[in-house]
Amino acid sequence: MVKYSTSMASSRFLFLLSSLILISSSTPTPAPATAPTSTITIPLSAPSSTKLIISSKNPWGALNHLASLSLSRAHHIKSPETKFSLLKTPLFPRSYGGYSISLNFGTPPQTTKLVMDTGSSLVWFPCTSRYLCSRCDFPNIQVKGIPTFIPKLSSSSNLIGCKNHKCSWLYGPKIQSKCQECDPTTQNCTQSCPPYVIQYGLGSTAGLLLSETLDFPDKKTIPGFLVGCSLFSIRQPEGIAGFGRSPESLPSQLGLKKFSYCLVSHALDDTPASSDLVLDTGSGSDDTKTPGLSYTPFQKNPIAAFRDYYYVLLRNIVIGDTHVKVPYKFLAPGSDGNGGTIVDSGTTFTFMEKPVYELVAKEFEKQVAHYTVATEVQNQTGLRPCFNISGEKSVSVPEFTFHFKGGAKMALPLANYFSFVDSGVICLTIVSDNMSGSGIVGGPAIILGNYQQRNFYVEFDLKNERFGFKQQNCVS
Repeated sequence: MVKYSTSMASSRFLFLLSSLILISSSTPTPAPATAPTSTITIPLSAPSSTKLIISSKNPWGALNHLASLSLSRAHHIKSPETKFSLLKTPLFPRSYGGYSISLNFGTPPQTTKLVMDTGSSLVWFPCTSRYLCSRCDFPNIQVKGIPTFIPKLSSSSNLIGCKNHKCSWLYGPKIQSKCQECDPTTQNCTQSCPPYVIQYGLGSTAGLLLSETLDFPDKKTIPGFLVGCSLFSIRQPEGIAGFGRSPESLPSQLGLKKFSYCLVSHALDDTPASSDLVLDTGSGSDDTKTPGLSYTPFQKNPIAAFRDYYYVLLRNIVIGDTHVKVPYKFLAPGSDGNGGTIVDSGTTFTFMEKPVYELVAKEFEKQVAHYTVATEVQNQTGLRPCFNISGEKSVSVPEFTFHFKGGAKMALPLANYFSFVDSGVICLTIVSDNMSGSGIVGGPAIILGNYQQRNFYVEFDLKNERFGFKQQNCVS
């Protein structure tokens, strides 16, 4: 999902880069990050049951915004370019569709909020007093008051050097050939790793790489952690904690054997309500399964551009008693890397490639024909199908279930796939490319978003290469 570039988007950004002279120019190569313990739990915050909380002034526009964000991220995903045992951190829902955590970086520690994202790998935060965020006018976000990390206030901040092996995590081994200011006969070099530019659907960010200390509760400290110091962003009101599969991701740098979370409803967006993100290096048997979870193995994509994602093999989509006949080429990645399903905490509404989406939408239209189609709401929100249920004492819609390899079945609660978007109207919260033609082609055909993952306990078992889940109430 991540596209890295050394080109700068504007002269303003080049000016901002100069502010990094406030950071120490030394470029040590720290030892691999380690810490002596066993589990960290971090609060996760995010977005009522069947009611999507949206702006009362423009409910259709707000829903269309979330649908557009999901679709834009799908475009990008499909076209990419320490030893402790258990750590927990709160995970909070946000009105712009993601879930965030708070982490402490630096010496002394500075707290920063980051969106947890399983669809990308770099960890980065808004950085320096000159940080700028363009088009970050989201609800409850004060653009001028976005908290930033100040490197000059941290004694452990150091720029990553061009010859530091961590620079190659982003740019590959050939980056060494671009270190033109470095003496090839020595490792001593003051040239820094090239600036990064990363695309996230509608948003982007750019900055320089730092080596920094990451502090968890109970004095669990990870020195030499690779993190991005972003100076300019577009539509990214908070930093990103990349939980993807590349070396620069948080799970990779911490050597996690598994991580898990339970996403609360988006109805709780921007409130103190949270659930736990659990980071685990494991202390028991390597193949121990968590009681009550259904598991399906992770799949591999043969194309390097898509290897950052967590692929699972979807066998069937079942609506009511009907098995939707999805062609196999959409269910598993082919030799060209196209097709398959990924799990992505950074996408809001689940995306389906147009041929798959049409099969699903038409099956719902067929089975829910007893309600009138709300055409105007469909046009305003970009969602389909939408049904007028005004005057009804109860709502009757078919069950929606994903069947995965290994027999795991994810039966979605009604609130996870139909939402009230206006008085007396419900809409299916699945998106696709609705433009004429074949739609988005390439990459994963289905992206399982966080809206459909709500109130499921999900586990990414990295050691045993499997994805586990069970339905549960995520609000403790």
